[in-house]
Amino acid sequence: MNGLKEAQLVRLNLVFPPALEDAVTEALMADPTLPGFTLLHAEGHTGDFARASIREKVRGRVDRRVIWVLIESERLEQVLAHLGQRIASSDVRWWVEPVLASGRLV
Repeated sequence: MNGLKEAQLVRLNLVFPPALEDAVTEALMADPTLPGFTLLHAEGHTGDFARASIREKVRGRVDRRVIWVLIESERLEQVLAHLGQRIASSDVRWWVEPVLASGRLV
């Protein structure tokens, strides 16, 4: 430790349908202050299939994308506002988790 207080990091989790992948990733890349993100392909298991495709209804799960972004907790509101301005969809779910530690194996 160098005696300086480190900013508290959080992981912002975004979950959305594949059709929104370009919009969400472009919105994140439009903010040059963000450190980057991780994009995962996932399947959601839910009881709400109102917007699911026939294929998803038959399989019993919906295709989803998940993005993880590590940011300083103080930036959370700003990042969410930025995303909300660029993505006009209620299909993007989000939540935040504390990051207890992070680093690189060197």
